[in-house]
Amino acid sequence: MNHSSFFQIAFYLLILFLLALPLGIYISRVMQGEVTVLSRIFQPIEKGFYRLAGINAHSEMSWKRYAYALIAFNALGVLVLYFLQRWQASFSLNPQGFSELSADSSFNTAISFVTNTNWQAYSGESSLSYLTQMLGLSVQNFFSAATGLVVVIALIRGFARHTATTIGNFWVDATRATLYVLLPLSLVLAFALMSQGVIQNFDAYKTVTTIQMQHYSAPKLDINSAPVLDAAGKSIDEAQVTSTQVIPMGPVASQEAIKMLGTNGGGFFNANSAHPFENPTPLSNFLQMIAIFLIPAALCITFGRMVGDPRQGWVMLSVMTILFVVFAYCAMSAEQQVNPMAQNLALDHAATMMQAGGNMEGKETRFGIAASAMFATITTAASCGAVNAMHDSFTALGGLVPLILMQLGEVVFGGVGSGLYGMLIFAMMAVFIAGLMIGRTPEYLGKKIEAFDMKMVSIAILIGPLLVLSGTALTVSIAAGKAGISNPAAHGFSEILYAFSSAANNNGSAFAGVSTNTPFFNIALAVGMWFGRFWIIIPVLAIAGSMAAKKRLATTSGSLPTHGILFASLLLGTVLIIGALTYIPALALGPIVEHLSVVK
Repeated sequence: MNHSSFFQIAFYLLILFLLALPLGIYISRVMQGEVTVLSRIFQPIEKGFYRLAGINAHSEMSWKRYAYALIAFNALGVLVLYFLQRWQASFSLNPQGFSELSADSSFNTAISFVTNTNWQAYSGESSLSYLTQMLGLSVQNFFSAATGLVVVIALIRGFARHTATTIGNFWVDATRATLYVLLPLSLVLAFALMSQGVIQNFDAYKTVTTIQMQHYSAPKLDINSAPVLDAAGKSIDEAQVTSTQVIPMGPVASQEAIKMLGTNGGGFFNANSAHPFENPTPLSNFLQMIAIFLIPAALCITFGRMVGDPRQGWVMLSVMTILFVVFAYCAMSAEQQVNPMAQNLALDHAATMMQAGGNMEGKETRFGIAASAMFATITTAASCGAVNAMHDSFTALGGLVPLILMQLGEVVFGGVGSGLYGMLIFAMMAVFIAGLMIGRTPEYLGKKIEAFDMKMVSIAILIGPLLVLSGTALTVSIAAGKAGISNPAAHGFSEILYAFSSAANNNGSAFAGVSTNTPFFNIALAVGMWFGRFWIIIPVLAIAGSMAAKKRLATTSGSLPTHGILFASLLLGTVLIIGALTYIPALALGPIVEHLSVVK
């Protein structure tokens, strides 16, 4: 890795921290109901919403009521989004006249966007109307991000309070998270992206004349528009020539902003952030990378302020930063090497790749290798499925990095809220392990970690591997699963493993190469997304309720300090050992053996 790559990482982190510090302070004030610079604008709207919805903003909930409200709210979101897709042909703002999506595809997409996964088995510019994109996908981008944010705030309250029976009011928390945090940031970022050329309009698609004639092949169709088959049952292709191209339009910048800030990742276009209308310049690329980590980093500052010890937040931020730098270094180094397969072939193509400084396959020339590898690290460290390069074209070791980052539980900054509450779960596990080593009841932030708490921690940690590994095993064992694999051997296995790692950990990025828009994959991945989201959220809220009810213990000489280098090291080791070792056998069958098979 060259000096330029190190500079990119350092500059990125500098800007990120400079923005995250004031934002973290602002979020803590918003979520504690304090007056902020935006209160004069949004407070009347907030109060009006409470009156309209019949919400008592001063009435708080137990953790169970909080969980019930959260699940009901998100289940309603699934129904609304499913309905929009199934009947979009009947609604307005559909200039291309798109028909409805299939039942299984609509189900998968509805679950995907509600769970903050944003997995896409469809092509947005050829499937969804403007109304579905805005009222369906963009709205859920706000609500799913708000859901993650309020869960971590509830958990923080659990640590901050003592002998309390409530952890907040879900409706109030979700309103404030959306109105005061996500909406203003999205407006600012949307205008910044528009200044770089990200489109924002309601125009019909444009048909333009190309400079050169385009030659391509397409299946030959009969009078009923069905493919003509040969004697072997394969479709017959015929040469085609065209001098026109359809250019898609749409309200892209508004969706792009919350897609990044909410760590959602669903692209308006199928090519996602590799598309020039979504991510046209190196500056827009940098802004999008900052946006992905901005709120997760700021929440570490929020955590420290709300528990009354800013050092606790800095420990979380430090561990996340160390892990990010290490994985970014590995990804960028791997991609700046020539692909071993191309090097072994000794073709002119390999020589071209050497001159480019590494593996340029699947990457946009306007971003280059370093920025593409760094983007891949950021988007998979966070629960954001946005991509500006095709991960399937990464080297085996380059593709291993985003795979591991998802399998760690996406706690390296992670998603909005989900990254921090995932890291706090690992912190409780680290404290528990330390307590076992010295024969002392574990404590964290002045609260005893007891049997119920550790049961909930165990569920939250184990649900991800259970869904990923069982889903992968099922897929490679049945015909419906294997039918979607287009690449052979280890790489095909890596694609399946990546798909379930992405779904169950609510990331949404894909290796590609797998035909996932089938009833089997749509349903199987939807199940992974739903339970990967809410089977973790419910134990986290249970822990919040348990912690809030406990008395705060006085710090003694026997207490384990959780704000220094020792605890940071312990937490780092816990994340790597528990998070990574679970998947080593599966990784050995995929990217590891793929790398060893091509290295000479």
